[in-house]
Amino acid sequence: MFNNLNLRISPKASIGKNVRIGDDTVIFDNVVIEDNVTITHNCIIGEPLNSYYSDPEYGNPPTVIGRGSLIRSHAIIYAGNRLGEQVSTGHRVTLRENNIIGDHSVIGTLSDLQGNVIIGKYCRLYSNVHIAALSVLGDFVALYPYVVMTNDPYPPSDDLKGGTIGDYTQVGTHSTILAGVMIGHNCLIGALSVVSKTVSDYSLVMGEPAKVIMDVRNYVALGKGHLYPWMNRFSRGTPWDGIGYDAWMKAKGRKKR
Repeated sequence: MFNNLNLRISPKASIGKNVRIGDDTVIFDNVVIEDNVTITHNCIIGEPLNSYYSDPEYGNPPTVIGRGSLIRSHAIIYAGNRLGEQVSTGHRVTLRENNIIGDHSVIGTLSDLQGNVIIGKYCRLYSNVHIAALSVLGDFVALYPYVVMTNDPYPPSDDLKGGTIGDYTQVGTHSTILAGVMIGHNCLIGALSVVSKTVSDYSLVMGEPAKVIMDVRNYVALGKGHLYPWMNRFSRGTPWDGIGYDAWMKAKGRKKR
């Protein structure tokens, strides 16, 4: 698949079985690439932190790319990132240091995680999403194109507070989540919303500033009925594909949310 031209891999990196790495890619010290990973052309994995350029005693923090992951071309993944199993990225993604990304999550083309971000399992960040440092996403969260999460309540300051988004919540395109805002689980944030206050579980919110419109479970689309919680009608790319959400939750011994 690849010619491996101009490929540079540090002798302090660990490469698993059946790993494919594209041309002009650089793998720095203390990177662990687990089995069956594909890294395509022009990627940088384990990019050193700022102190590398001034501290003669600098040591690169460990970086882990989990089993079965796919890193597409021109991605830059800084040292200290830990990607779970079967994580995939689009092109030209930037992951600053010390992010934790859960299994099966997708980081879309040109998205930017500014470091110390926690993302759960099966999350979907579409193209051009910007996540400020210290933000936290639960499992099965989707952020559609051009969503921005901020972390500075009165810029510029050092009083940084990342936002939190609960499990299963969907955030519509071009929405902005302001610093420190907590959004509950199973919420729907309408496109172009500016969310500046806490959002309770199962809320449908929209607007600038965003306001609660209704309990999302009461939202009815003409001819389609009740659409939320969405897990009851959508399964593509989820662990309940083919068996249904209720059956999957029962098999896991979990209570339905």
